Amino acid sequence: MLCGLINMQLNQPIPNFSLPDINGNIHQIEEYRGKIVIINFWSCECPHSERTDKAILSILAKWKEDVALITIASNRNESLSDIKKVAETRTIPQIWLDADCEVANLFEAVATPHLFVIDKEGILRYQGAVDDVKFRQKVPTRFYLDEAVESLLAGNVPEIQESPAYGCALVREI
Repeated sequence: MLCGLINMQLNQPIPNFSLPDINGNIHQIEEYRGKIVIINFWSCECPHSERTDKAILSILAKWKEDVALITIASNRNESLSDIKKVAETRTIPQIWLDADCEVANLFEAVATPHLFVIDKEGILRYQGAVDDVKFRQKVPTRFYLDEAVESLLAGNVPEIQESPAYGCALVREI
């Protein structure tokens, strides 16, 4: 459920929204105010999501309680049982379900993964890819997510605030 229907703009506050997790518990983004929040639009089937899950979880460990990860499953073609199974296998801490793509549409998410980083005050500070991997560049040379979060932890605005999301198309219709 959304509170406010405007699309996300960099350096602007995000509206409060709530979604159920894979166990049916309702969460609000406002619960995370005071932390840096990474919102990851995710897929249980996309190989790019699988690759970036490993990278995100490994760097998340160093940030400890300063940074929260919210993984959002918006693909309409993925079943709850598949999402749960893959979440457990990949040890994803929490997954929220966006069954009608309302939050994906609000953020204008286009791919899985597509990341959004919100600062401690609820301002959108970065959107795009985890790193610079592309079709012809298989090994990352730049880690956009890491750079954005480290900048925010240091009290700065990220140098790069936007990069193209790279991965599988987010499936809004089945």
